[in-house]
Amino acid sequence: MNGNLSSLKIFKTKETYTYITKFDYAIATEECYCSQSHRLRANAVPTLNIGSSFRLHCMETDVEHVPSTSALSTKDNNLAEQEHQHVRYNPLKDEWILVSPHRCKRPWSGQTEQAPEEQPPDPNNPLKAGATRANGQKNPNYTSTYVFPNDFPALLERVPEPPTPDHPLFQASQAKGTCRVMCFHPDSTMTIPLMSVQEITAVINEWINQLEELGRRYTWVQIFENKGAVMGCSNPHPHCQIWASSFLPNEPRVKERCQREYYTKFGKSLLVDYLEQELKQKERIVVQNSEWVALVPYWAAWPYETMLLPTRNKPQRMTDLNESQKVALADIMKVLCTKYDNLFNCSFPYSMGWHGAPTGSSKKPGDSPHWLFHGIYLPPLLRSATVKKFMVGYEMLAQPQRDLTPEQAAQKLRECDVVHYKNKK
Repeated sequence: MNGNLSSLKIFKTKETYTYITKFDYAIATEECYCSQSHRLRANAVPTLNIGSSFRLHCMETDVEHVPSTSALSTKDNNLAEQEHQHVRYNPLKDEWILVSPHRCKRPWSGQTEQAPEEQPPDPNNPLKAGATRANGQKNPNYTSTYVFPNDFPALLERVPEPPTPDHPLFQASQAKGTCRVMCFHPDSTMTIPLMSVQEITAVINEWINQLEELGRRYTWVQIFENKGAVMGCSNPHPHCQIWASSFLPNEPRVKERCQREYYTKFGKSLLVDYLEQELKQKERIVVQNSEWVALVPYWAAWPYETMLLPTRNKPQRMTDLNESQKVALADIMKVLCTKYDNLFNCSFPYSMGWHGAPTGSSKKPGDSPHWLFHGIYLPPLLRSATVKKFMVGYEMLAQPQRDLTPEQAAQKLRECDVVHYKNKK
């Protein structure tokens, strides 16, 4: 086996044993392979934690000796991954993803999205420079980024305490916060892949300014961009949102727990270890520069999901980035988003955002070595500009499922040009 394994649980069923690993995908309903070259028989569902290497000790009468998986060719292993269903573990969120590559062969007769069409800028666009918004506030004639309070915020700074619950099953807690909108550029036709590296760097610098200010008062500052109508974006003007809250939301709370547990057990950041493995294997890397790597995570749930990871200095928050990392981040964002647009020759929709160590008045630089700052892109398109992935049914009631393997998705993105299709003559 390649990778690290730990917290092995052996289950005895009719004098046979079974195990399942998390970091490696070597999972089967009837049999799995272990590093001691034994086949263990049974059907059981253990719970494991990603970790360090292990040695398995079993009675020889309970196991059948078989060739080690290291003796199997890489080609055979890759073929199994790319053609047959299996589940993969996401150690960042402590959840499993079902991968069903054979489903890519099925015909599609369901819903398609209307192909995006080029539309002239809306003359009444409330986000453009100099425009008057719904609340009567007028935007300045900004020339770079512009941040203003969300006119319809989900979080407010002054709210009363909820009443004390009468029963532990009905708990409520105070939620304070603020919501802001940040325009990337005064030109409504601009998007990240069409902007210059200098313009994107200005966006990153303003993100850092916002994180520094809001992070002094709030536990979590979520910067995110919804791009495209299919992702619920009501205005095509290039912009993002910034929500700061007095509480730690669900997604970062799970990541905080998983990364802290890993660091406590192994003394290293989970994502630092993970990135080391990805840089060795290279099969899921989409693009890389001097400071950053964009890759399709081994455990990706969305078809063309990617993660941006820093390769140096182990920044825990966006505020830890140095000048070189900022410029390189702008560069890789432009390249990655260009590849996205070139995949289906459309303005590629997605939700994206940044995750780093929690903030607050008590937080200091370097206080969260279990964290590695990273970005996540979650695009819905699957087969074309008109066919998207639906996270419904099984995904809502059981667990995430994907058809295209992460390795196949990474290869398709790697093959996309770095020159935007709109800029080709």
